[in-house]
Amino acid sequence: MKRSIQIIFFFAAMLSLFSCGVSESLHHQPQLSGYGQEKPLVIKYNDTLYAAGDNYLIKNKQQLWELYVSGDPLQRGQRIGALTQPLLQKQEKIFFSKVQEIVPSKFKQKVLREFLKWYNRKLYRHITEEYKTEIYGLSQYASDEFNFIAPKYLRSLYLHGAHDIGHALQDLALVGCSSMAVWGDKTEDGQLLLGRNFDFYAGDAFAQEKIIAFIKPDSGHPFMMITWGGMMGVVSGMNNEGLTVTINAGKSEIPLIAKTPISIVAREILQYASTIEEAEAIARKRKVFVSESIMVGSAKDKKAVLIEVAPENFGVYDMPNSNQLICSNHFQSEAYKTDERNQRHILESHSQYRFERMQELLDEQEKMNPERMAAILRNKDGLQNAKIGYGNEKALNQLLAHHGIVFQPESRMVWVSSNPYQLGAFVAYDLHKIFNKKENDFVVLGTESRTIPKDDFLDTETYRKYEEYRIQDRIIDKALSEEKILEPNFIPAYQNLNPEHWAVYFKAGKYYYERGWYKAAEIEFQKALTKVISTEPDRIQTETYLKKAKKKQQ
Repeated sequence: MKRSIQIIFFFAAMLSLFSCGVSESLHHQPQLSGYGQEKPLVIKYNDTLYAAGDNYLIKNKQQLWELYVSGDPLQRGQRIGALTQPLLQKQEKIFFSKVQEIVPSKFKQKVLREFLKWYNRKLYRHITEEYKTEIYGLSQYASDEFNFIAPKYLRSLYLHGAHDIGHALQDLALVGCSSMAVWGDKTEDGQLLLGRNFDFYAGDAFAQEKIIAFIKPDSGHPFMMITWGGMMGVVSGMNNEGLTVTINAGKSEIPLIAKTPISIVAREILQYASTIEEAEAIARKRKVFVSESIMVGSAKDKKAVLIEVAPENFGVYDMPNSNQLICSNHFQSEAYKTDERNQRHILESHSQYRFERMQELLDEQEKMNPERMAAILRNKDGLQNAKIGYGNEKALNQLLAHHGIVFQPESRMVWVSSNPYQLGAFVAYDLHKIFNKKENDFVVLGTESRTIPKDDFLDTETYRKYEEYRIQDRIIDKALSEEKILEPNFIPAYQNLNPEHWAVYFKAGKYYYERGWYKAAEIEFQKALTKVISTEPDRIQTETYLKKAKKKQQ
């Protein structure tokens, strides 16, 4: 994190001397003429149901918000903004509070704002007029509290590129998604079946208010997506033609300028493609600024492929003689076979481990169905069922996911997880029924009879201990960063909450090392090295600390 912030401030200091193109972007306005200009009137029926005309927002019993909206780009944006305004403003507050926590200095915040203006100076040129108009409509319901950062419309544009910017600057530290698809004789009914975990973590509060959006645009295909307040891009979704889209971050260089956010590319594919060929054509048209794998499943093609995009490369990974496709966070197509950055990522990260774990779990199942797919997404163990500690990044279920999702495109069914993580019930949605319902029927949209029950793990003492571990983990992190003293019995109690996780021993060792207790530190680092460590850099860092602790005792 510190390195990323230093990079930002270096660029900001250098580029404050140049303002080329910034003024034009600051004054850009989207196309508004020709669209419905009337602002929606929201009627609040109760705390869980809001409506504007035939459009509405409702909360189901699993505490997921369900949003149903139609119209032209401006109408969609305004209706989504008006119906979800409290959720939109809440997400904004969460996001910018996180930024303020990372960069507490007022001066550095100002520098960061100037950097973002410069960095995003050409962002508007890489987003289609339709989506800029929709974002504009949405932005009118943003909070006034953050106008000092940027005007509402520009701020909303910036937020749609935040995933990409954070993805590159944080070197994927917050993103470790896993996706898989099976079809043909690998499924019980022969239908295409896909599952994915969106392991994006921006704090517990960020994932509290999930929105399952069902959109009927005036052009293109009706579609559903999992989103949050203020977000019209797509990270996971399926359209009424049975085409699915999910995105998995790849290894990226730090980009020098924002282009098309990957979630906007995914949104365009979802709205306008009905086949893999059409999806590929859309992806080829757009210039992106980070590397990403886009898994596209198609009911018409009865299979899935990976469209692998990067600023300077493009590849498609197809499995013509197979009945399954697996994706973690590295590229697999021929276009990336000699890519050094990708090869290094395979060796150093947890991507290959999760890839092999997905293969292992799929091989154990002769035939897959939605319930078995959800079970794989919830799996917390390592290779060969090894106990690797709860929350280990090498697990498919890292116990931090924003959502898990299962698609059955040919029957237009989708299952979306409810909190916490992927452990709550997977709510079933039938797109055929939803997009053919009466327009003024304000009902919960899930199909109750097809719901996949919550994970039994939620009712265990182990889960309770894991949640306590997360609280204690933040305490030791704070002690390490602020050089605070922990209570004498804190560390053994902390380690007992998650004893198989390497990090509880590494952090204890670091705490002891910084206090000059080198023998105690040596013992903890040795324990950490007996566990399954998440990444190669983490292992090297642990070994380095161990050597230093031993040397200090000589």
